[in-house]
Amino acid sequence: MAINPDSGIRYPSLQPDTPRVLELPTRETAPAPMSALGRWFASGGRLDEPEAVERGYPWYKVVCLTGVDYFSTLAYQPGIALVAAGLLSPIATLVLVVVTLCAALPVYCAVARRSFVGQGSIAMLENLFGGWKSKIFVLILLGFASTDFVITMTLSAADAARHAVANPFLHPYLGNGQFWVTTLLLFILATVFFVGFKEAINLAVALVVPFLALNLFVLGYGLLEILRHPALIEHWRVGLFTTTGETNWTAVFLVSAILFPKLALGLSGFETGVSVMPLVQSSVEDAHRAVPMLRVRNTRKMLALAAGIMSFYLLLSSFVTTILIPPAAYQVGGPAAGRAIAYLAHHMFGSIFGSIYDLSTILSLWFAGASAMAGLINLIPRYLPRFGMAPLWVAYRRPMVALLLLVDLLVTIVFQANVDAQAGAYATCVLVLILSAAIAVTIAFWHE
Repeated sequence: MAINPDSGIRYPSLQPDTPRVLELPTRETAPAPMSALGRWFASGGRLDEPEAVERGYPWYKVVCLTGVDYFSTLAYQPGIALVAAGLLSPIATLVLVVVTLCAALPVYCAVARRSFVGQGSIAMLENLFGGWKSKIFVLILLGFASTDFVITMTLSAADAARHAVANPFLHPYLGNGQFWVTTLLLFILATVFFVGFKEAINLAVALVVPFLALNLFVLGYGLLEILRHPALIEHWRVGLFTTTGETNWTAVFLVSAILFPKLALGLSGFETGVSVMPLVQSSVEDAHRAVPMLRVRNTRKMLALAAGIMSFYLLLSSFVTTILIPPAAYQVGGPAAGRAIAYLAHHMFGSIFGSIYDLSTILSLWFAGASAMAGLINLIPRYLPRFGMAPLWVAYRRPMVALLLLVDLLVTIVFQANVDAQAGAYATCVLVLILSAAIAVTIAFWHE
């Protein structure tokens, strides 16, 4: 994720070993808009005027900005895991956590050391290759990254809408209008960026901390209910072996490993983690070093904390939801589909507490879409103009936001605001970006 240039939070100047600075027409050479609409589009600021970061933030605050994309997947990840894996969900999630801690985390810690200005694995590959090879790799990865960001916006808005229409207080007014609520949320998101997106860090902290606290409360109470009724665990174990037709845990783990790609949405926060590196507080000494090691160390702490928190929540949520939610409820069209933890919150604590949980979830999902929008309007102008593949107006923020809004609406229409239908494409893009980071780090180690 990258931060909007009008947010007051800026990226630093690129270091000599990073990709070339964005080359777009200057204000003097760009054609002046003639119509009133053109003047309004141009007045929203440009994306080719990076400034230095005036101040950094403690890494434990920046982790909330990373987590708003990463942690918000708790809203739909347990439900998607239940549909994909059924009773195998806890075991398949354990495989996901092993990949997170033993593969993705070490890879992105290495990326942080080699792409410390926040450009991530795509910039690493551009530097490692030259000429047409570099351009081909960048364009392919840019396509996957753009798809990742777009579906983050549309899927998050769709799931926020699903939480809204399922809420007992809002359902009489919204009915089954998930598609229209999704569209409205996307329009609100674009409007905010037309005006200017500010105070990203403080807003992220204000949203992520209550969201995690509410999830911990719901899941912790669910775990206590399971411990009070041990027969539930035995019932799950028997059903697990009966469903899979296997007779030992080794075979169950192998079957679960095959399901891992369907759960890859739980890995979605790592590229965001390295992209926000310029916001991590550094030291005076780092300004005189080729590699700002304090910032690198703090970023690695941030990535490790985010991965640890998410791994804990993924394991806890998959276990609790699998045992407490009946299969009929989490199947497509069921009351727990795409909102497994919200279903438990309403079921165990009533509509008032459940509505508080819904509100926190909707806000977190909306902000995840905002983080994706901010990332994409800075990612595309960083590369395409240098390749001669972008019109002049790509330098301006408001036209970019308008274009992305149209793309989001098209994707929403194609998928009919269906969260499950978009999950496969999202998981594919996440896996491709992590694979690209692994390849970049491997080549970097080989060269070094």
